[in-house]
Amino acid sequence: MLVVVSMLAVLGVGLSTTSSVINGVYYSGNTESNKISLMINVYWGTEYLDDMLEILDRYEVKTTFFVGGTWAVKESDMLKKMYDAGHEIGNHGYSHKDQDKLNREQNKNEILTTHTLVNDLIGVNMDLFAPPSGAYNKTTVEVATELGYKMIMWTRDTVDWRDKDEEVIYKRAIKDAKGGDLILMHPTACTLIALERIIVSLQEQGFVLTTVSENLAES
Repeated sequence: MLVVVSMLAVLGVGLSTTSSVINGVYYSGNTESNKISLMINVYWGTEYLDDMLEILDRYEVKTTFFVGGTWAVKESDMLKKMYDAGHEIGNHGYSHKDQDKLNREQNKNEILTTHTLVNDLIGVNMDLFAPPSGAYNKTTVEVATELGYKMIMWTRDTVDWRDKDEEVIYKRAIKDAKGGDLILMHPTACTLIALERIIVSLQEQGFVLTTVSENLAES
């Protein structure tokens, strides 16, 4: 499922402030800031989202949920709940296809269909796109840019969809944490268990957990 696009990103190796944007793709915010983002990709796991939202609210954390179009249609009430709670909504494509295997028109359809659906459902014009599985190529970046989107990858990946171990997820999220980090996670049972510890640890280290847009604004 995971496509290794950048070993720096997958391994969580630090990127300098000047290299947070590589060939039009964002891998971090400003590494000199104290901002970190928990970016949550959603195509499944709806049953864990209510509890995740409660934890985020308890610690006054705002984050970015990158939602799939097929999920948004089926779970429009939850989509609205996330947005009404003050969280940012990003685009994660319509049907979780590897964008690097699609032609230009197919790339455009995956992004634009989800954009239109989310706008119809909650009135939001999204401008952040996280490609499913981290799979993209030059065409994907060009199409996203043409549609007014920033392409978002990550600084570190909890790999929670594969490794169902809350301790592993926790350690991957907090180890060597630094300003500008974009931490990738999903709504899983183990992520839910680890989430509060992740938030507490990062906040105790002096980090502000915020949306991806706020993080990028520091760049």
